[in-house]
Amino acid sequence: MIKFVYCIRKRADLTDEEFRNFWRDRHGPFIRSLAKTLRATKYIQSHTLNTFVNAEIVKSRGLDSPPYDGITEIWWESMEDFLAAVSTPEGQEAARQYITDPKVGEVNFVDFSQSRAFLTEEHTVFDFSLEVV
Repeated sequence: MIKFVYCIRKRADLTDEEFRNFWRDRHGPFIRSLAKTLRATKYIQSHTLNTFVNAEIVKSRGLDSPPYDGITEIWWESMEDFLAAVSTPEGQEAARQYITDPKVGEVNFVDFSQSRAFLTEEHTVFDFSLEVV
C-alpha cells in the first residue's frame, strides 16, 4: 500500500473548531467525491486532541514544536495507481481544486508553511483488530 501522509497545521486566523469543521464537513466530502478520479482506496482525517497528554508526549521526547493540528492519510493499492491518477488531466485538475478551490480547498484551512506532506509505503507490524477469535 502507498500512503500520502499530510501533517497539517491550521491557519493562524482560524479557531480549532473552525479548522476542524471546515476540514471534516467541507473538505472531507469534497475529497470523497474525487476518490474515483484519484484512484484512492481510503481517506482518513486524524484531528489532534486538545489534551494535556500531548504536552507530556512532547516533553518526554524533548521535541521542540507543538503537535500538528491533524493528519490526513490517503491510500492507494500501488505506486502505479497513484502515478496513474495524478498524471491524468482529471487527476491534475482534482489536485488543483483540492488545494486552491476557494470553497473547499486546503487554502481555506492549512498553513502550508508549517505543514508537511510525503508518500510512504505501509508495513504492518501488527494489527490485532484483524485477528479472528
